[in-house]
Amino acid sequence: MVFFRTLWDFLRDPSYRDLIITTMIVLASGTVVYHYVEGWRWLDSLYFSFITLTTIGYGDFSPETDFGRIFTMVYVVFGIGIILAFVNTVFQHYDESRKKSKSK
Repeated sequence: MVFFRTLWDFLRDPSYRDLIITTMIVLASGTVVYHYVEGWRWLDSLYFSFITLTTIGYGDFSPETDFGRIFTMVYVVFGIGIILAFVNTVFQHYDESRKKSKSK
């Protein structure tokens, strides 16, 4: 229950909105590029963007075009930092909320 309350508080907090918007823009831009450049379905493109930026990298998809490969190199350099900042911020917010609820 604490997790969902924390997530809701995180989404309502204006100081975190820029990070959420930036994260969504990064994922959306990768999705659009992979859809049009590689010819993948929308869901496959979003999946590849998410799996790549979270550094999971299952290997079931990989760019076949030169542009797709070059884009992926640039996308990873910029995108991983943004995704990690997002995950770290959500965790810190959750951890602070958890500590507050324990102290009550």
